Amino acid sequence: MVKAAAKSSVRSKPSAKLPEWNLADLYASISAPQITADLDRLDADCAAFEDAYKGRIADEVARPEGGAWLAEAVKAYEAIDDLAGRLISYAGLIHAGDTVDPAISKFYGDVSERITNASTHLLFFALELNRVDDALIEKAMETPSLGYYRPWIEDLRKDKPYQLEDRVEQLFHEKSTTSYGAFNRMFDQTISALRFKVGAKELAIEPTLNFLQDRSPEKRKSAAQALSKTFKANERTFALITNTLAKDKEISDRWRGFEDVADSRHLANRVEREVVDALVASVRAAYPRISHRYYALKAKWFKKKKLAHWDRNAPLPFAATGTIGWNDAKSTILKAYGDFSPEMAAIAKRFFDDRWIDAPVRPGKSPGAFSHPTTPSAHPYVLMNYQGKPRDVMTLAHELGHGVHQVLAAKQGALMAPTPLTLAETASVFGEMLTFKRLLAETKNKKQRQALLAGKVEDMINTVVRQIAFYSFERAVHTERRNGELTAERLGEIWLSVQGESLGPAIEIKPGYEAFWMYIPHFIHSPFYVYAYAFGDCLVNSLYAVYENANEGFAERYLDMLSAGGTKHYSELLAPFGLDARNPAFWDGGLSVIEALINELEAMG
Repeated sequence: MVKAAAKSSVRSKPSAKLPEWNLADLYASISAPQITADLDRLDADCAAFEDAYKGRIADEVARPEGGAWLAEAVKAYEAIDDLAGRLISYAGLIHAGDTVDPAISKFYGDVSERITNASTHLLFFALELNRVDDALIEKAMETPSLGYYRPWIEDLRKDKPYQLEDRVEQLFHEKSTTSYGAFNRMFDQTISALRFKVGAKELAIEPTLNFLQDRSPEKRKSAAQALSKTFKANERTFALITNTLAKDKEISDRWRGFEDVADSRHLANRVEREVVDALVASVRAAYPRISHRYYALKAKWFKKKKLAHWDRNAPLPFAATGTIGWNDAKSTILKAYGDFSPEMAAIAKRFFDDRWIDAPVRPGKSPGAFSHPTTPSAHPYVLMNYQGKPRDVMTLAHELGHGVHQVLAAKQGALMAPTPLTLAETASVFGEMLTFKRLLAETKNKKQRQALLAGKVEDMINTVVRQIAFYSFERAVHTERRNGELTAERLGEIWLSVQGESLGPAIEIKPGYEAFWMYIPHFIHSPFYVYAYAFGDCLVNSLYAVYENANEGFAERYLDMLSAGGTKHYSELLAPFGLDARNPAFWDGGLSVIEALINELEAMG
């Protein structure tokens, strides 16, 4: 789905030397003296903050100058947050670059532990702040310096009903290192160390997964069988991780008073449960009209009644061959971004120019891709595993969308720059859409246009249908876990059930696919994260329709929306575009965009 797809031969090969990020903007190395100094400063600042403010908030806020006093406290808290963010970002990024190096793993663990211990001194702040009477807080926020932090304070107070007694909060916080934090590390290290025998080669997970998009049917089948075999050999480990984390979450949810298994995620996303339920219901109702229909069409293109599950993402028979060089991917995306907004392209260009991207596949490197915002006093970094596939280019466009969003929102500061996950996917999916639309307009060859459209439909199905199926899987697992542990076999049964429902009759699920739940990192790192992708995709479909119908001034409004970071509720951000996600018809409108593309593909034959 990049410019190279419009040609029938190889345009260029991925360059042998792909860019690696320069983390020196954070710290020079894991042994840099500045890290020790900053960790020591963090310890001192956290302890000093507790000494200065603990036990005083309610009384001080009630005083005439309470607003100014609290504003100074929030600023000090934000400065500590920024410093901790810099330290944990560096540790996390260098660990993502090599999860199997023992020295790096130790460094990551040690830094995480130091930050957890230091930040224990800060737990009182949010708890005490939320115990202050609403009227007193409202009065204090009339002081401009505190009023600036109104979005953060109001957001914080939404957590009030679910907060626990101080010492329980401290216990939860301190034990996080040896509970879910430890099992997250275990998952990362295990998945990175796995090797899959494809033909005569022993491969890591990322290149093995990449073979599922290979033009050779034999390689796709061999890769799928290798994945199944290795996953099966490690199923007890992954079942233990999944069961432990689900139980850990259940304990936390029960103590905090969350009713539904996903309510804590909805709260973190600042989205109402009924809005997510409406999204899920709309997508599941659309399975037959979208994924079932598309995969039947794809099977027909392959002259088959059904496709094996390893052929789900197979390149189309009439798609262009070849790989896309890094420089070609870069110019394609920057041009698409620049046509929409020169400012957006200029920000994206910095990621290439200033070495904010790590692109090569390396042994031990984290699989997949992400854009990490780090902290407002620094800048984001993008991790890729670039292998020259058209989908890699769209992934790069996606992550750069995140990056642009994070750069624009940074001016809101460490407390208010972060965006709920539901809105965090907006800029990334919009960046993909810009790139796709540009390429579609440039593609004149009928077959290549068909391939481009089909590729976009597949991406949308992976973003919307597949992620809602993932959400259904998580809901079933976490609900059932309340009654006891789930065996690996039972986890596989749930997986096959939700996958069968979403993929439809044209995809034949072969033996071995029941183990494919094991490698999805979102299940481990961010329970119930996945619906945010579908939320973002459907939202962007509606947003893009507004852009196409009345694009004057749209780019400015769009960049303003991204610049708001976490200072506004999604309903406020969508209002200038005339959109309301609380209306059930909103989701059907977003899904109709996918249906329209499938209609066009069916008409092409």
